[in-house]
Amino acid sequence: MLLRLPASVSEARECLAEGAVLIGGATLVWATWQRDGFPALAMSLRDVPEANVLEPTSVGGAVVLQRIDDRVPDALRLAAARVGTGAVRRSATVGGNIVGSTLRCLLPAALVLDARATVLEPDGVRETDLAEVVAKRPVLLSLRWREPVTSAFFKLAGAAGAEPPLVIASAVHAEDGGSRLCVAVRDGYDVLDGSTTCTGDTEETLQALRVTALGDLSPAAWDIVHSHVAASLA
Repeated sequence: MLLRLPASVSEARECLAEGAVLIGGATLVWATWQRDGFPALAMSLRDVPEANVLEPTSVGGAVVLQRIDDRVPDALRLAAARVGTGAVRRSATVGGNIVGSTLRCLLPAALVLDARATVLEPDGVRETDLAEVVAKRPVLLSLRWREPVTSAFFKLAGAAGAEPPLVIASAVHAEDGGSRLCVAVRDGYDVLDGSTTCTGDTEETLQALRVTALGDLSPAAWDIVHSHVAASLA
């Protein structure tokens, strides 16, 4: 396997056009490659500046999870801190988690931040939403979001080999003199999200949230969401 390390977006585009397979920390693909064979050409974005930003409103797709700190909102910082082991977090990347993984632990946090994705394709760079990123799995250059008033993250303890544990991310955004609550939940392998205006009454806000897509959660999952959101709004 030949590994290329482009130092610019234009060089990365050339690699894609030549059929290069994107590789980050390889935490998700190494075992598969050992079993099925390695690609002839791979590339890493670790030297591309646009893929390595780490700012209050942006993170690059090549940023390893261990680097994510209090420069970003709590929801994203805490989500990254709860992925795998320390060894995994030192290798796994933002792009690998959101695009390459079926678990997508960072996706709920990105959703509540109203993140938009900048993706790289052989014919250029463009911006898109997270739904397309999950569905089409393009090369993720970066995520950009609007800075929230506050945000939070919760993950149930999970057992090895069991179904993925429940993940909840929430954020409150300023909006036209008021505020809006956004909540996203990973329940098993499914991710649901919804938002509603914060009325000042926690129970009223939660009831409005339940008529969004989050109403499809099981009663047990909704009880946990209810407790998390109530504590976040207190």
